[in-house]
Amino acid sequence: MTDATTGELLGDLYGYETLLTDDERKELTGIRRFLHEEVRPRVNDAWATSDFPMDLVPRFAEEGMVGRSYDLEHRPRASRLFTGFIALETARVDPSMATFLGVHNGLSMGSIVLLGSDEQRARWVPEMVALDTIGAFALTEPHGGSDVARGLETTARREGDEWVIDGAKRWIGNGTIADVVVVFARDVADDSVKTFVVEKGTPGFTPTKMEGKYALRTVQNADIVFEDCRVPAENKLEHGNTFKDVNRVLKLTRGGVAWSAVGCQMGAFEAAIAYAKERSQFGRPIAGFQLIQDLLARMAGNVTASLGMAVRVSQLQEEGVFRDEQAALAKAFVTGRARETVALARELFGGNGILLENDVVRYFADAEALYSYEGTREINSLIVGRALTGVSAFV
Repeated sequence: MTDATTGELLGDLYGYETLLTDDERKELTGIRRFLHEEVRPRVNDAWATSDFPMDLVPRFAEEGMVGRSYDLEHRPRASRLFTGFIALETARVDPSMATFLGVHNGLSMGSIVLLGSDEQRARWVPEMVALDTIGAFALTEPHGGSDVARGLETTARREGDEWVIDGAKRWIGNGTIADVVVVFARDVADDSVKTFVVEKGTPGFTPTKMEGKYALRTVQNADIVFEDCRVPAENKLEHGNTFKDVNRVLKLTRGGVAWSAVGCQMGAFEAAIAYAKERSQFGRPIAGFQLIQDLLARMAGNVTASLGMAVRVSQLQEEGVFRDEQAALAKAFVTGRARETVALARELFGGNGILLENDVVRYFADAEALYSYEGTREINSLIVGRALTGVSAFV
């Protein structure tokens, strides 16, 4: 265990990082250094103003943090464990940045990799890996979240060599800065959910930044309106033809949210340890108070259990036996523990815990968003319950 200022993982009490190869650990050390030296000094100001520091975007690509889950011509995919630790390290510094990368890397690029043709992957993925093209993922709607599988209101109709999309999307991460948006719409001809790539500047495509958001403030969430939005037929992803295809993407990315939730609580936990060592009351550091040590031990338990589950999820993905309920359980459990951990950390800080300069209030607020997106606890619990009982409890 070392001081948080060195960038070491104080929260990895069981040494899960040692499961990485030597080369992976060396690369992770470089990514950790970049995040602490170049990203960390920017995150509080960006969070306060809800502006995204666009000048950092190319640096994520340069540091090898983009597209690592996929086999590319110039680079084979990294292990699921390694990409998980990248998500952890990013969220440990800033959950907003982890969400930006999660949307781009997982939801958007993942949709194109999993559901696109060879030609479509060749058209979009290389520029996305270089972050010359930023991606977004448009599934949630103003009137639909958990029920979009059956209640998707955005429609698409085929007219000659074009598809015409009408409707609206909400809560679309990266929506105002994206160059390509993966859009899900119900085909009026056969009532099935199809997947499209809508490019920035397409007539009839209007993204508007959502204001008044007090979690993941740096993430540029958008309301998007589609009015007679015409996209070329070749922009319909070849293998995106039903909601089951959408679930292929979501099953993969829920594991990534679990890793981000581990990083979020680890960042709060490390901030709490540092504060406990330097904050004095009644003539001595509060780190020596029994109640403070109890808070830290409870946080350590949450972080350790969460990291262990995230590690096992990545191992299952690597083995190719990863099931819906495994992703759902990890997402529900780890984000729930994150919610508790950041609350305990804020409690340890006392009144100072609501000052942005101390970081913990940022983790506290951001954990609420991680808890809710990519499937609420309730929905993920029903996925697990269905697997355990063989009976669906969905409406």
